[in-house]
Amino acid sequence: MHEFPGFRSAVALITFLVAAIASPIAAQDQEQDPENIGFVLYTKTTNPGTLIARWNYQNRYYGPGLATGGPIEGFEGNYHVRYFFENGEFSDEYDLEIVQTGTFYDVIWRVDGEIQARGVGMLVEDGTALAAGWRRVNE
Repeated sequence: MHEFPGFRSAVALITFLVAAIASPIAAQDQEQDPENIGFVLYTKTTNPGTLIARWNYQNRYYGPGLATGGPIEGFEGNYHVRYFFENGEFSDEYDLEIVQTGTFYDVIWRVDGEIQARGVGMLVEDGTALAAGWRRVNE
């Protein structure tokens, strides 16, 4: 498996951040799966508005993805993202919204306008990748 530069550092940081916020969230919502934690690393490509994704959910499901239709510069904006399993089979697709909030990012995944997952992220390496921890939501 090919790892992107900074992937391990980003995973460690996001795991720490998600663990710090997941306990209070799980305590508030007893129906929420305690392992409802995912991670994604979006890396810019040479094609403006396109991001390569590397995702993981519950350390059980993982693979690549491709987000398209985003802004020419930066990460903040709206994309359409398609995810695949490691074996190449299609997994899911979403409308992805990335909103910069200071030096961090709010990340929202929607299907037909309904929020399916929420996350928080930050830039890694030299600003060419965005690492985000996320969880599925029932809103």
